[in-house]
Amino acid sequence: ITAAAAAAAAAGGRALGSVRNSVEAARRSLRLPAPASPAPVLPAGLEAPVDGVVPWLTPNPDFYRIDTALSVPQLDVDTWELRVHGMVEEEFTLTFDDLLAEDLIERYITLTCVSNPVGGNLVGNAKWLGYPLRDLLRRARPLRGADMVLSTSSDGFSASTPLPVLQDERDAMLAVAMNDEPLPLEHGYPVRMVVPGLYGYVSATKWVVDLEVTRFADRTSYWTDRGWSEKGPIKTMARVEVPRSFGKVAAGTVQIGGTAWSQTRGIARVEVSVDDGRWEEVTLAAEASVDTWRQWHHEITVGPGSHTLRARATDPAGGLQTEERADPVPNGASGWQSVQFTAT
Repeated sequence: ITAAAAAAAAAGGRALGSVRNSVEAARRSLRLPAPASPAPVLPAGLEAPVDGVVPWLTPNPDFYRIDTALSVPQLDVDTWELRVHGMVEEEFTLTFDDLLAEDLIERYITLTCVSNPVGGNLVGNAKWLGYPLRDLLRRARPLRGADMVLSTSSDGFSASTPLPVLQDERDAMLAVAMNDEPLPLEHGYPVRMVVPGLYGYVSATKWVVDLEVTRFADRTSYWTDRGWSEKGPIKTMARVEVPRSFGKVAAGTVQIGGTAWSQTRGIARVEVSVDDGRWEEVTLAAEASVDTWRQWHHEITVGPGSHTLRARATDPAGGLQTEERADPVPNGASGWQSVQFTAT
């Protein structure tokens, strides 16, 4: 029995490997259309001039991955379909070719996971190519009373996104490409959702195959069934990346830097405090858009010994980042990051 089970497992592994190789080969050979609306030209000065600050554009292999899939779905673009239904005047199904034939947009957008702790790395910035969800919903024509879109992945994961968010002027999309290449398998190939301003658990469904226009009162989703909040607007956050926590620096003048984000609102100011001293405003790098993170840098002077550096951000709409500490559950972590380091 053990030998038979081992043989079956080996055969299953070979079969899965063959499918993955086939899907990956199809992905590599996929030719995507040029966007009808290309990404805006990036301004100079997006990167903070401090060694150790993360790249402004996150490479695909370094982009965080959080999902519920036990194994990465292997979807064939020739058979992939997206069903649009529910409280709409027109139900329809899109094939992958249908999607590519639409007017696609290209945008830089920062995504953030609701599980990201204060100062954490579950956040990344990429260039996305996709079909605006507001255009898709305009075709479907939601009925009066609908207030949510329940998106479902091929593996059964679901997310509940407020309908108005997908109908306003933000660039929410069904993405087919990431940083100038078809979506990596781990990041939702062939199609995923990308929605600026919301944590991924209510918006960023990967391997998406179903969109149901419905109501929060009638339907729930994967994480809301597990105690997380229905709506997940991203909180304003500043992160210290240099110096590293518990790192060592030379005493004297020290270059510090990091990143701040507040998608759909932007970052107006970042301030730092050393050893509970006065707050000092730092230099902000250029801003690509309110939907992307923004880097910052500053110069401080410290003597030998242990020090604590804190950072906080201000966004134009919501004001100063809250100091109140909160865990990720149920709607995202909050608080000011503190980094301890030693000067020698």
